[in-house]
Amino acid sequence: MRCDLCEASRLTTWYHEDATCWVADCEICDVPMVVWREHAADPPDPVRDHLLTELRAVADARFGTGGYRVDDHMRNIPDHYHAHARPRGGFFGHGLPRKPAPDSPQ
Repeated sequence: MRCDLCEASRLTTWYHEDATCWVADCEICDVPMVVWREHAADPPDPVRDHLLTELRAVADARFGTGGYRVDDHMRNIPDHYHAHARPRGGFFGHGLPRKPAPDSPQ
């Protein structure tokens, strides 16, 4: 079975990656998204905490502290954990000003 998140193609801006996860702009939503490197839907709490910490670091830089909400409802790929940082009052990031995360690998 092919999984776009496991494939991890660099189609958008990438902000962070480590052995546990990567954070990049979602190809569809154009908002920061964290992806667990393991193909599973329910990370243990310590892993989930790490994933969301990395996502929040990028989202704080992009939308400002408190300018977003974390959405981990996995609509299109329900069997591979990922979460989006969505702008307050919105769902997509198209047309929003960009503030790249410091030291982002691109």
